[in-house]
Amino acid sequence: MSPPAPPPEGRPIDRLIAVMARLRDPEAGCPWDIAQTWETIAPYTIEEAYEVADAIERQAWGELKGELGDLLLQVVYFTRMGAEEGRFDFDTVAEAIADKMVARHPHVFGDESRDKSADQQVQDWEKVKAAERAAKGETRVLDGVALGLPALTRALKLQKRAARVGFDWDDPKAVLAKIAEEAGELAEAQAGADPDALEDETGDLLFAVVNLARHLGVDPEAALRRTNAKFTRRFAAVEDALAAEGRSPAGASLDEMEAHWQAAKRTERGG
Repeated sequence: MSPPAPPPEGRPIDRLIAVMARLRDPEAGCPWDIAQTWETIAPYTIEEAYEVADAIERQAWGELKGELGDLLLQVVYFTRMGAEEGRFDFDTVAEAIADKMVARHPHVFGDESRDKSADQQVQDWEKVKAAERAAKGETRVLDGVALGLPALTRALKLQKRAARVGFDWDDPKAVLAKIAEEAGELAEAQAGADPDALEDETGDLLFAVVNLARHLGVDPEAALRRTNAKFTRRFAAVEDALAAEGRSPAGASLDEMEAHWQAAKRTERGG
């Protein structure tokens, strides 16, 4: 039996679609790729999206092309499975999103004037999206906020939706008071040592912190990513300082590590 022919040349996207079709071929494909399902591929899609965001945040432009390719592969994977099940294919998915973009930009593709502010365009966009949700039977204020979003991002979107109908504080100081209230309730739950109550009150506190970030115009996901990077950087400095002493974190006391941590902070701040 002769080996299968290589994927056809031509437009790169057509070649990629052909590569995926070959990988998923029940007789000549890759056993791992054939075995994958919607559920097994979904986590990879989320991971690849984060890797794109990470490359952009680090301004790693040399890596970004590859990361975008990895993310595109996820779309091709899903559209191939959709074609196998007779649901949709790459072309119908691309056509649907193109149609949506045209419909959502009447000031570009239609008769509406482009003489409007960015804020007004956002408001118009939200009206169009609300109409689309209503057409799908999503009539409640919070309908359509994806369950699969990262928790901080979903909390932010839920709060923004509620704020549009007036369910919101009008002063960040009120949110600070709410954070203090939730912290007190968490302390009470800690005293009771009820795991369910601890999780519940911890969630309430995090939700309130997201609310404060929203009122301050801060993206909580971006803020936490920044702090994660800062923690990683400073802890690496602690490790390096201990290594220079011939030691490791496991062999150092908390006070010793804290001293190196404070030194790392001073160095970053130019002190």
